[in-house]
Amino acid sequence: MGMVERQYLIDAISVNDSWRLFKILAELVDGFESLSDIYPCVSIFGSSRVKPSEAIYEKTVAIAKKLAENGYHIITGGGPGIMEAGNKGAREGGGRSIGLNIRLPMEQSPNPYADTQLDFKYFFVRKVIFVKYAQAYVGMPGGFGTLDEIFEAITLIQTKRIKPFPVVLVGSDYWGTLWEWVRGKLLKHRFISSEDVDLVTILDDPDEVVKTIKRTVIVSSRTFIGNRSKMRRLR
Repeated sequence: MGMVERQYLIDAISVNDSWRLFKILAELVDGFESLSDIYPCVSIFGSSRVKPSEAIYEKTVAIAKKLAENGYHIITGGGPGIMEAGNKGAREGGGRSIGLNIRLPMEQSPNPYADTQLDFKYFFVRKVIFVKYAQAYVGMPGGFGTLDEIFEAITLIQTKRIKPFPVVLVGSDYWGTLWEWVRGKLLKHRFISSEDVDLVTILDDPDEVVKTIKRTVIVSSRTFIGNRSKMRRLR
């Protein structure tokens, strides 16, 4: 490759990187503008592969509905499975139902229950929006994506990069063994502190999930009434 060809390639890469920055900024701005007036929110995570016929789907609907009835809006990844269940419950409970969809070659397609649906190309931008606008995280059973979102939130809280908020994992039969490993390995080897273990609460009962979040994230009557009126206008 000659000097001219190398310079052309370098210039092309620079242009592509510049355009990529603009695309990233555009996604951030879109997220900020769309969700700036929505409070308080709970982000619900879980597997996209769960079917509506499964018990965990219905449990997610129940949790999201109860949260919405108590004045919380629901944010999910916008896709099928647990995400769909979260958005469905939010709508049934009268809260704002928000989906942050990610473009993937398989599995992910927007569900029909999100009143506000944002579309993302970049995972890290989507994760910024999740953290910025959530006052609590609920982790239902899920795979690598669910683990990624939950552990990132725990890390940000642990390192004081964000204000602490409730991180609730639903399903002791699913999450219990993982947290036993955290205690038996990470804490035992002093890779984390004893207080870090308590950054997560593992529950099974939907009512307890709502109570745990309500103890920390208070919804004022003004916020609750205002959110309901906004919801009516959106519909």
